[in-house]
Amino acid sequence: MASRYNGHHSISELHLVLLPTILLMCSPALPAAISFSCDFPAVFNFGDSNSDTGGLSSAFGPAPPPNGETFFGRPSGRYSDGRLIIDFIAESLGLPYLSAYLNSIGTNFSHGANFATAGSTIRRQNTTLFQGGYSPFSLDVQTWQFTQFKSRSQFFFSQGGVFRDLLPSEELFSKALYTFDIGQNDLTAGYRVGLTTDEVKEAIPDILNQFTVAIKAIYWQGGRYFWIHNTGPFGCLPYILDNLALRAPEVDRAGCGSPFNGVAQLFNSLLKETVLQLRKELPLASFTYVDVYSNKYRLISHAREYGFEHPLVACCGHGGVYNYNKNFGCGSKTKVNGTEIVIGSCREPLKRVNWDGVHYTEAANKWIFDQISEGNFSDPPLPLRMACSKEAP
Repeated sequence: MASRYNGHHSISELHLVLLPTILLMCSPALPAAISFSCDFPAVFNFGDSNSDTGGLSSAFGPAPPPNGETFFGRPSGRYSDGRLIIDFIAESLGLPYLSAYLNSIGTNFSHGANFATAGSTIRRQNTTLFQGGYSPFSLDVQTWQFTQFKSRSQFFFSQGGVFRDLLPSEELFSKALYTFDIGQNDLTAGYRVGLTTDEVKEAIPDILNQFTVAIKAIYWQGGRYFWIHNTGPFGCLPYILDNLALRAPEVDRAGCGSPFNGVAQLFNSLLKETVLQLRKELPLASFTYVDVYSNKYRLISHAREYGFEHPLVACCGHGGVYNYNKNFGCGSKTKVNGTEIVIGSCREPLKRVNWDGVHYTEAANKWIFDQISEGNFSDPPLPLRMACSKEAP
């Protein structure tokens, strides 16, 4: 059948031809926009135990069973019964789980690397892991490790062979997503050395100044896409509630410590301002600020509504109101009525929010990830898969 178009359409006929196209172009709900994805080929993560996939275990000995029992069936270097938010990030981007940079056995860095270690801080704590419980791999050290990783991986990648299967190519670094989840330990460290709440607050600007230095270090090495989590409501964690004194008026309706959560909220407010300033100073980069705090607090304060129970009680612990004792952690041994026992997990980890008094369960991590992954709690409001953009479509 011959085409009706002969180059002599009337105005009305042209309207009929062009109008659907114009409407499609102007529609705010374009299928192309909805399905747009940055296709990140790799993730490089920096942080503390909230995203450590084996760093501290590689350096100082493994996290013991029952860590890892829910998903991996064995300890996996994570301080949880299963996957962490960073694992769900990798899954959602179609990438394998991140190998810890410090892990020398069975690793594959072709899709990124994880520099996070449990106990890490933004500022150096000038103490040892054995004295203060804080990792020697502070954020500045993690960025130095990244620098080493980038330069050395490119040398070996250029040699060919198996290295091309296990290491990233040079162009991958500028296309990768850089994720950050760190800062909580800097705030709790102040309390552990006897600082008042006001004194902890006074330290926040310097903490964030050092965070800025770390971000810029990654940027000047080619990092362009940054996904930055704020810090959680640590005033709701058993290890804080069990060890730091609170007066009755300082406990909120959810049972959390208001002064501690107030510090976290101030940190987050200033972190958001820091991200805004980074956008101005580093115009070639895309920064997504992610509000993890609101979702963690919502889960804890409305646990039953979301199918969880006992949100302030550790699943894997022993003793006290919060099933937590700093001297006998998850997987350690203690004596009960003269009999030695191994401190194991509760019966239904999938219904619990807190794993070991400090960290979240896999079920809680998955719930939190589901809330933040579509951009509803991000600035700009971008889904994870679109974090290479600078603004929402």
